[in-house]
Amino acid sequence: MSQHIIITGTDTGIGKTVFSAGLTGLLDGVYWKPVQSGLEEETDSQIVARLCGLPPNRILPEAWRLERPLSPHRAAELDGVEVDTGKFLLPEINRPLIIEGAGGLMVPVNRQTLYIDIFARWRAPIVLCARTGLGTINHTLLSIEALRSRSIALLGIAFIGEEISDTQRTIAEIGKVRVLGRLPHLDPLSSETLGFAMRAAFASADFLENEP
Repeated sequence: MSQHIIITGTDTGIGKTVFSAGLTGLLDGVYWKPVQSGLEEETDSQIVARLCGLPPNRILPEAWRLERPLSPHRAAELDGVEVDTGKFLLPEINRPLIIEGAGGLMVPVNRQTLYIDIFARWRAPIVLCARTGLGTINHTLLSIEALRSRSIALLGIAFIGEEISDTQRTIAEIGKVRVLGRLPHLDPLSSETLGFAMRAAFASADFLENEP
């Protein structure tokens, strides 16, 4: 049976896809983005494939591909479709499966269902990506509370951005959560720099066990 790991974030645009690519490479895994909103530019699956150098069979096809870069519920409405959450079935494969959500936990998939509702149904452990800048304490602690209120296993926090030690320590102490590591912003961003940064900052074993 495969190990499923869900990657979510405290907000949109914080580097969740880059982290997902790095983790897929670190764990020699398979990547899946169930819903892709926005098709005009490089999709998240394409970014992960480029940054990991993965063959096509290591990137699972999206269940839903929506034209506009909006919340899935609205992008689907503008496309004239409704995202059917019945299609959100976890694949069973023989490698770790890295599953990337969209934005944060409370993003609507359709008018009835939020991402956190699907995560609760899947019962797979979560890695919560959080930026290190101003405002992250509030957003991260709220996300931790939301996960725990639904009894969703939280593997820990993956910080993204420059080192801000007091902010990171405050979140860990108040949230009573494990810090898995911190991925700095990379310039240049390439498969080589990402792979090196992930190996330096994260331990693969930390992602293959559930929260106590």
